[in-house]
Amino acid sequence: MRLDRFLAETTELTRSLAKKALHRGEVQVEGEVVKNPATQIGEASRVTWNGEPLALVGLRYVMLHKPIGVECTARRTLYPRAIDLIELPKVERLQPVGRLDVDTTGLVLLTDDGQWSHRVTSPKHRCGKVYRVTLAEPLEGEALARAIAAFAEGIELDGEATPTRPAELTMRESRVAELTLQEGKYHQVKRMFAAIGNRVVALHRESIGPLALGGLAEGEWRELTPEEVAAF
Repeated sequence: MRLDRFLAETTELTRSLAKKALHRGEVQVEGEVVKNPATQIGEASRVTWNGEPLALVGLRYVMLHKPIGVECTARRTLYPRAIDLIELPKVERLQPVGRLDVDTTGLVLLTDDGQWSHRVTSPKHRCGKVYRVTLAEPLEGEALARAIAAFAEGIELDGEATPTRPAELTMRESRVAELTLQEGKYHQVKRMFAAIGNRVVALHRESIGPLALGGLAEGEWRELTPEEVAAF
């Protein structure tokens, strides 16, 4: 890897600012000042900038309990972003593994490992996602039985070429449902309940595959363990 790219990967410097730091003599490789931005750096190379040792950031895997009013997006909007809640180097590289709407709370995974993200989100891997759904109207009796059957068979949503994959619906209370999905279409949970004549007033994702929020409070985050990463 070129030295200027290494600096851009390990610091907040852009490539152009990294070259200026090199020309000022601020960078040392193996204890020697190096000014050539094209100098090749190996994995074991010892590099410092103004005396501070630098190291490449490896792949990261993060679990976040997303509060309401936070967006799962890379671009800046009127709302704070999920990555704004996470204190890690080069945090802007982290991408949400499946998004939650700004008014939805719960478990969000973020990573800079694209292959791992695909394994988690691909419907063919059948990674179940469990949601707690608060409804505007009670769902019970015959209406509940019809809804359970319809969700298990698949719902035809407006604008979609194929029905939803089979989903498991149970009720915790008359207006609080638990829904397990194997996919993540746009506004899927809200659209599914709208299709049976009800309305979602609050939505919370509790788990993704084997990962659950546990005791993680709203706004808190933690990195996944190697065992958790390997579970997908």
